[in-house]
Amino acid sequence: MLSINEISDLKLDILKEIGNIGAGHAATSLSALLNRKIDMRVPGARIVSFEEMMNLAGGAETVVASIFLRIEGDAPGSMFFILSIAQAERFVQQLLGDKSFTLAEPPYDELGVSAFKELGNILSGSYLTALSEFTKLSLYPSVPGVGIDMAGAIISYGLLEISQTSDFAIVIDTILKEEDTENNPAGDVKGHFFLLPDPESFEIIFQSLGVTSND
Repeated sequence: MLSINEISDLKLDILKEIGNIGAGHAATSLSALLNRKIDMRVPGARIVSFEEMMNLAGGAETVVASIFLRIEGDAPGSMFFILSIAQAERFVQQLLGDKSFTLAEPPYDELGVSAFKELGNILSGSYLTALSEFTKLSLYPSVPGVGIDMAGAIISYGLLEISQTSDFAIVIDTILKEEDTENNPAGDVKGHFFLLPDPESFEIIFQSLGVTSND
């Protein structure tokens, strides 16, 4: 089983830098989609256990909105993007110009769910594009799935294939900020990317970046 201790600070710094480049791509796409300036940044990248992953999502029984997809190509893996229900509602309301949109209970408005899925497409695609450019590997996302459920149920589903061979995830924090909320932290949309490369993919990614297993 892979160990958290095998992921060095240098490797996390590289992943954070890739995340920042992906965030720049995503901000450009979101600005065009929303027709207003969006800034997106990555304040940190770290490694967490699966239990910590649940806690970052608000706890196993907290209902969250998520995008889940498989990374396919030369270095397969899984990726989650998770937002609180309130944060997801805010984004969709901004996108649709409809303050009445809610994720409080099903059935959910199909247009709103599609808008949330588009956010996942943009963010995951931007990150994978940056990772592909850095590594020169062919990486592409599967069709994303949208989940609105307890964090424990959502995350457990994505861990089924890898939980026997790994015990951690890489978390990339993200903050989306509109230009007119620059001085208002309450206006930030905060979420987490959870990147779970398949065990064999770790070495493929870092070798392609010129980072050895001892770095």
